[in-house]
Amino acid sequence: MTINVLIADDQPIVRAGFAALLNTHEGIRVVGEASTGKEAIRLATRLDPDVIFMDVRMPELDGIAATKHILGPRYPAAHVPRIIMLTTFDIDDYVYDALQAGASGFLLKDAAPEELVYAVRVVAAGDALLSPGITRKMISQFAAQKPRQTHSAAVLASLTDREREVLALISQGLSNSEIAKKLFIAEQTVKTHVGKLLAKIGARDRVQAVIFAYDSGLAEPAS
Repeated sequence: MTINVLIADDQPIVRAGFAALLNTHEGIRVVGEASTGKEAIRLATRLDPDVIFMDVRMPELDGIAATKHILGPRYPAAHVPRIIMLTTFDIDDYVYDALQAGASGFLLKDAAPEELVYAVRVVAAGDALLSPGITRKMISQFAAQKPRQTHSAAVLASLTDREREVLALISQGLSNSEIAKKLFIAEQTVKTHVGKLLAKIGARDRVQAVIFAYDSGLAEPAS
């Protein structure tokens, strides 16, 4: 199965470089390039990509507004794509807003080629680009600065003790295999817990779960 990718960035050299690299890998095809947020929305609707690389700062309409539109309930394409935010800075408050809007992770524009390809395959498979380093650090930092969202008491009460444990470990950036070792359970059992807790809290992926954990107080921002 081919993963169709749309690249949205106002710098031609970035778009060309990403496209040239991704098109050399089997199973990945760049189907379009956009230089503005508005163009990204138009092409996303027309081309129906699986993954979108979205620059945070673009003319006409920034990447956050474009992300909110594409991931909103009125998006007309056949299926909603996964969005990876692109930024020049490893700590960027705009990226946090985009992650809250539903983006599946973010990459620095100077990421290594193998990181770029890995990101496409990970989010296309339905997981989130949540590294134990930069993404978690950024979520933690900005969660400490922004007011917490109010979540339904019924939603919080619906989580079992084990699901709360798993969510806390996800918030620390641990993978399913690492969680399994820490809790002395099978990795498939962890996957089952993750799937159930994502459904209960209405999260699309692990990034959304981490944001939920910080907002609800189940995880505390690093001091």
